[in-house]
Amino acid sequence: MNAPERVENFAPFGEDHGPLLTGPYAPIPDESVFTDLPLIKGSIPADLNGVYMRCGPNPRFAPQGRYHPFDGDGMIHAAEFRRGRLTVRNRWVRTEAWQREDAAGRAMYWGIRETLVGRDDKPLKDSANTDLVGHAGKALALWYMSGDAYVIDPLTLATLGKQRAIAATGGKISAHAKVDEVTGDLLYFDYGNEPPYMHYGVVGPDGQLKHHVAIDLPGPRLPHDMAVTEHYSIVHDLPLFHNEDALKLGRHKVEFHPELPTRFGVIPRYGRSDEVRWFEFTPCFLYHVVNAWESTDASGEWIEMVACRYMPATTPDGRIDAQRTAKNVAELVMTARLWRWRMNLTTGATEERCLDAERNVEFPTYNAALTGRRTRYGYLVDHHPTAILQWNGIRKYDLDTGESLSAWTDDVEHSWYSEPWFAAADDPQSEDHGYVIAFQFNAATKRETLDIFDARDLGRGPVAQVAIPRHIPTGFHGCWIAAHRIDGWDRAR
Repeated sequence: MNAPERVENFAPFGEDHGPLLTGPYAPIPDESVFTDLPLIKGSIPADLNGVYMRCGPNPRFAPQGRYHPFDGDGMIHAAEFRRGRLTVRNRWVRTEAWQREDAAGRAMYWGIRETLVGRDDKPLKDSANTDLVGHAGKALALWYMSGDAYVIDPLTLATLGKQRAIAATGGKISAHAKVDEVTGDLLYFDYGNEPPYMHYGVVGPDGQLKHHVAIDLPGPRLPHDMAVTEHYSIVHDLPLFHNEDALKLGRHKVEFHPELPTRFGVIPRYGRSDEVRWFEFTPCFLYHVVNAWESTDASGEWIEMVACRYMPATTPDGRIDAQRTAKNVAELVMTARLWRWRMNLTTGATEERCLDAERNVEFPTYNAALTGRRTRYGYLVDHHPTAILQWNGIRKYDLDTGESLSAWTDDVEHSWYSEPWFAAADDPQSEDHGYVIAFQFNAATKRETLDIFDARDLGRGPVAQVAIPRHIPTGFHGCWIAAHRIDGWDRAR
């Protein structure tokens, strides 16, 4: 087993900037490439070929003002699997802001706790630290508040510039775009503080813009994710958004409005603005979608979406506590339940139901080759009841019934998993024939591992576990890009 990491590595900026830059959240100071890492258990599967990538905040310089994880410079950690061999590397995303601070040798931006875009005296950094998607042979690094899409080489993690088609629209892209691996389309939205408040677009497998339209919203909103099916996209209008007075002053203060419904807008993949159909549901916030698909029964055509419903905080008498709900969302305190929403395109009827009322689960993943098609299985993380961004277990769900099929944790109190991703075996025989991959840090032993599970039964524990020489800071989202979807895979032997 690898030796515990030095304690001083877990508070590189001292204690003055709050707990979210210390311990498991502590940034690392450099970029590395590791090969021939020691195996703790098992062996690397030979039929696992591609790259698992995970991004998160890793500030290079001590922050100015109050720190929030969305502020930290984006850093990607990647595990490349090639015929039973493993290479682990990490690298910062070279955003424009990163390059400016690199030249200055100090922090030059402020965070979302201090300001909003538009304040010249306290500029906000697009840190490209929130999500990654594989598209057109490369990866795209994305940011929570709608920023630029930075193109990343999945093999070297080099930043190759901005995605040109999206930049050419004059707009941005939200953190959670979707890739239809059947057609190669990238489907995305952005949002902002000026009318029409949202746009929706499609970029083809050649990297060229195929479609881009405005989506009219009642005002500035803060949607986090979207969903897609084979023929439609689903955008979100949620009852959590900026306080208008604070927004005018350039401050980032959110409010939850329980008097307003949650609305999902269904638009044909290449639809016009006036073709959006809105469906209303009970008020909630929604961070992350598992998947969505189309179905048909005697009543007509349905859109079905499975996601993690952020459960509003309540008062002792059962009413929604709007103030505490907004505070929890802003501070990344997660309380979510696996949920399904259904929208009937024929009749306008709606249905929603909780799939698992007992477990607080989030950061969902699945077999991404089936994006927009019916999927039976989802892989989610168990949330620690109090710690921010601590995921202490991985769980496999039946998305039809809400049944927890299998689960694993090494240490309920001290395990910190990254977002797990499903990676299909080279010749898959079923939807779940493959592996689930995640980094894991143990806060008690100060040890980092890469854990590889058989996706058919997580309860067996890792089929392979690899020792990583140092911790990987707690972060956000990742992706799996199979070898056949990566430009230059065969040349990089």
